[in-house]
Amino acid sequence: MSPQGAHRLVIVLGDQLSLQNPALQAADPARDTVWMCECLAEGNKVWSHKARIAVFLSAMRHFADQLRESGWRVHYLPLGSHTHDTLDDALAATLSEMAVDGLRMTEAGEYDIQQALDACASARGLPLEVHADTHFLCTRDAFSQWLEGRKQPRMEHFYRRMRQQTGLLMEGKEPAGGQWNFDADNRDSFGRDGPGTLPAPLSFAPDACTQQVIKDVERHFPDHPGSLEHFDWPVTAKQAEAALEDFITHRLPRFGQFQDAMWTGEPWLFHARLSCALNLKLLDPMRACADAEAAWRDGHAPIAAVEGFIRQILGWREYVRGLYWARMPDYRDENALEAQQPLPAFFWNGQTGMACLSDTLDGTLRYGYAHHIQRLMVTGLYALLLGVQPRAINDWYLAIYVDAVEWVELPNVIGMSQWADGGVMASKPYVASGKYIDRMSNYCRNCRYRPDQATGPKACPFTSLYWDFLDRHEDRYAGHPRLKMQINNLRRKSSEARAAIRDAAAAHRQDPGAA
Repeated sequence: MSPQGAHRLVIVLGDQLSLQNPALQAADPARDTVWMCECLAEGNKVWSHKARIAVFLSAMRHFADQLRESGWRVHYLPLGSHTHDTLDDALAATLSEMAVDGLRMTEAGEYDIQQALDACASARGLPLEVHADTHFLCTRDAFSQWLEGRKQPRMEHFYRRMRQQTGLLMEGKEPAGGQWNFDADNRDSFGRDGPGTLPAPLSFAPDACTQQVIKDVERHFPDHPGSLEHFDWPVTAKQAEAALEDFITHRLPRFGQFQDAMWTGEPWLFHARLSCALNLKLLDPMRACADAEAAWRDGHAPIAAVEGFIRQILGWREYVRGLYWARMPDYRDENALEAQQPLPAFFWNGQTGMACLSDTLDGTLRYGYAHHIQRLMVTGLYALLLGVQPRAINDWYLAIYVDAVEWVELPNVIGMSQWADGGVMASKPYVASGKYIDRMSNYCRNCRYRPDQATGPKACPFTSLYWDFLDRHEDRYAGHPRLKMQINNLRRKSSEARAAIRDAAAAHRQDPGAA
C-alpha cells in the first residue's frame, strides 16, 4: 500500500476496463488519480481496422465516465488533446506536469507496453507498483510452474488441471458427463439446407459517446481498413453481461454442434461474440463459464456445447496467455517452416475469386470479426499453405479483428495457425485441402474452383497448395505420427502428378491475387 498521504498515479490501460482492476482495488480515490490515454501509435503500430480502434476508445471513454461517477479523479487524454504518439511519451509528459509520489498499475497484457512503462518510471526515478492481473484464472507464475520441464506443453493437460482447480464441469474428482472433452461431438456441418433461421445476436446501437468516437476514428485514421457502418459491439460491462445472457439463452444450445461450420453471408451463426468484451475486461471469464455451466445443469444446453464454450475460455484463453509471457519477446519472430511469402494484398480488400476467402474477408472488413474456424481454417490455412511470412500474417490478425490483443492473438497465429514455433503449441500443423472447406461450408458450391482438383484450370488453390505443402515438407513430417498418413498419400502420387502440383502451386504463389 502507499504511504499515508502519498499521491499515486494509477495507470489504467485500454484492455483493463474493470472496477475489479487490482491497481484500482489497491488505490485510494481520495488521494490517487487514474491516468488513461488514447495514443495514435496504438492504432498505427499495425494498420488497425477502424472498428478495432473504435471499440477500444469507446470502451475506455465509457469506463472513464464510470470511474468519475464512482468518485475517482481521472486524468484522461483523448486523441487530439496531446501530440505524443506513444503511451510512455504521454505518461512522461504528464509526470513532468503533475507531482506524484509513485505509479501503480496492473501488469500490462502486452510485453512491449510493460517494458516501455517500466522504463518510463525508471527514467523519472519513480516507484512503479505492478499488480498481478486477477482477471485471469491462472497467474503467470502458476503457468510457469506448470510449464517447467514440459517439452510439449499441451493445452488439454493444462485445461484438465484448470477444471480441477476451479471445479467447473466437475462431479467430485471426475469430469461431468464422464469425459473431459466433447470435441468429437462438435464438428457438424449444416448440410445442403444450411443453418435455417438464425437467432440474431444482441446488438448495441452507438450512444452519443460512441458516435463521437466513430467521428474521431474517421478523422484520425481515415485511410485505415474496415467499416464503422455496422458498429454495434458491447462497450460497457452492463452491455457485455447482456450479450452473455443473450448468447446463453439463444445460441449456446447449438453452439457446440456447429462451432466449426461456415455458411456464406452468415458471420455470426451460433457464436458468442464475447471475446472482445472478455479481452477488454468488461466481462469476467469465471462469470461466463459459470453461467454456461448453469445452463447445462438447468437442462437448457447440452454438455457438449457447454464444455466446448468453457474450454475456449478456461483452456485456450488462459493457456495462450501463459505461453505468450513464457516465450516473449522472441515468440513473434519464430519461423520454424522458414516461410517468406508476402501477405497477398487481397487480405486488405477481399478481392479474390476464392469464395471461402472472399466471404470471410468481406465479413472481416465489414465487422472486424470472423469466427474461430474462419480464422484458423480459411485465412490461417491459406497463409500457412501459401508460405506467408509468419510476422506478416500475425500483424494482419492483430490489426484486423476487434478482439485482437497481442497476448491472445500472437500465440494463436504463430503457434497454432502457422506452426511457426515448430510444435511447441500444436502437435501438428492444421493443414487440409479444399475438401475440408467443402465439407464444413457451402463456399465451394458457387466457387469457380473445384476442391477435389489440385491441377488444371479449375484447381482449387487450397488443394494445390496443400499437396505442395506436404511435398515441400515431406522429410520433416514423414515420421510424424499425426501426419504420416498424409505423407503416405502424397507418396502414392506419380512423379508426374507431383511435378504438376508443384507447378500449379508455384504459379499461384507467383500471383495469388489473380485467383
